[in-house]
Amino acid sequence: MSDLIATRNLTRVLPETVPVTLVEEITLSIGKNEFVAITGPSGSGKSSLLYLLGLLDRPTGGELAVGGQDAGSMSERERARTRLAMIGFVFQFHFLLPEFSALDNVELPMRKLASLSRPQMRERAAEILSSLGLAEHMKKRPDQLSGGQRQRVALARALANDPPLVLADEPTGSLDSASSEQVFSILEAMVRERGKTVVAVTHDVDMANRMDRRLHLIDGRLANAEATA
Repeated sequence: MSDLIATRNLTRVLPETVPVTLVEEITLSIGKNEFVAITGPSGSGKSSLLYLLGLLDRPTGGELAVGGQDAGSMSERERARTRLAMIGFVFQFHFLLPEFSALDNVELPMRKLASLSRPQMRERAAEILSSLGLAEHMKKRPDQLSGGQRQRVALARALANDPPLVLADEPTGSLDSASSEQVFSILEAMVRERGKTVVAVTHDVDMANRMDRRLHLIDGRLANAEATA
């Protein structure tokens, strides 16, 4: 199995008056078509690690490769292009643009990548939304959708550019149990049916136990990388 993500001694320190270490010397690898949980107590560095893996933040030490590309040698423009082409993001709060329809929100990453014609973007966005059970809601704005529906639109947006990697930060954290199960099922289907790699930060022990393996952080360090099955 080739690595989609590989790190060596990855570290991020905030240069405060008293420096704050968010992530410390993490070495790991994540292969293609994996379903991985990042767990740990609050303040353990879970989201900080995810943002490093997603090229949203830069490390202060160590090495990171995404899709075999050395992130440390990338310019800001190259990092942005890699994020658009290779990584889909899902957050606890959907961050949909309120003035746009569900369809328009899903199209946005495709417009930024600009690898498809406008009709192709529209068709792909509609296909993804339909596959997630939102065919009747794609012309609605976020305020016309339920919390679970909004998160499904966010999941559709993460798939817009067909990235090999989807990173999710507490994707079920703001949802009721029924919507949480639905979102988990979609994330699992991304791996089992679409061949994606999904890495999700979660406090939900049941969700983590149903994933392929777990990266457990304590005080910014990787405590283990255990299989859950």
